[in-house]
Amino acid sequence: MNICSGNQNTLAEETLFQGVGLHSGAKISVRLKPARPDSGILFRRVDLPGHPVIAARYHHVVDTRLATTIGSEGVQVSTIEHLMAAFWGAGVDNALVELDGSEVPILDGSAAPYLKVLGRAGISAQAVPRRVLRVERTVLVRDGDAYIKVTPAHRFSVSYRIDFPHPLVGMQEFFYEYSQASFHREIAHARTFGFLKDVEKLQSMGLARGGSLDNALVFDDYTVLNQDGFRYSNECVRHKVLDLLGDLSLAGMPLIGSFEVHKAGHSLHNRLLREIFNRPGSYGIFRAAATQVPFFPHASIPSSAFPERFQPVGHPL
Repeated sequence: MNICSGNQNTLAEETLFQGVGLHSGAKISVRLKPARPDSGILFRRVDLPGHPVIAARYHHVVDTRLATTIGSEGVQVSTIEHLMAAFWGAGVDNALVELDGSEVPILDGSAAPYLKVLGRAGISAQAVPRRVLRVERTVLVRDGDAYIKVTPAHRFSVSYRIDFPHPLVGMQEFFYEYSQASFHREIAHARTFGFLKDVEKLQSMGLARGGSLDNALVFDDYTVLNQDGFRYSNECVRHKVLDLLGDLSLAGMPLIGSFEVHKAGHSLHNRLLREIFNRPGSYGIFRAAATQVPFFPHASIPSSAFPERFQPVGHPL
């Protein structure tokens, strides 16, 4: 796959993986299939009558308390953000995700295992250029002292800051610009994390049933309990970037803008997309010129690289 191609990509062939749901604790099988251009990422619940399908779009997000959950007509799929980040990092625009449960398996808590699955399937270019969303006015969302601000830019970048009162976490900040290689090297291996007292409380409530040291970084009051320690010295903030990328992919197309994020989470990530799409004039949607526009561009791009502009009406498909 040429990551600098302006054309859409799907999977070259079907592939299957299995794992445990982080919150349900259930064993779940997932089959990834190619999909037509402009279809986006679709989730199909093959365990339910009629095999209902939910499009992975920001306006289908119904819960963000413990993970990103999408739903439609009473059907839900949860914990989609790490798989969505892997699609983002691999440059996959269109795919069908069939699963026999309500939750995407957590695997090791990062995006790296999903990238291996996608590598096994292969990536196939499609003869349709990508649509690209370019932020054209500053948008800011807040929740207490947490906020996200996105400003117009000629590339995609994110500066993410977290602050947790723990001696091994504390204040961490990470700046990221997209490239396929840098996603795999700098972001994909960062695992989800939590604190032992919170995990114990969730499990007493019947939640986080599949959580273990095999699929999350877990901290007690002073140390990290995982024997292998950190994969990155600032693994926690890198995982928050991973979550953001997965959540932003629910825009349904690559984004161009500069993102500044402070102490945010899934809820604020989703609120940002809703604010962008609901605010007239804050963005433009363009059809990328094939072979000219990189996926989530990381270099300066002139306006002439976007030859066809679309006026969005309601929720873009």
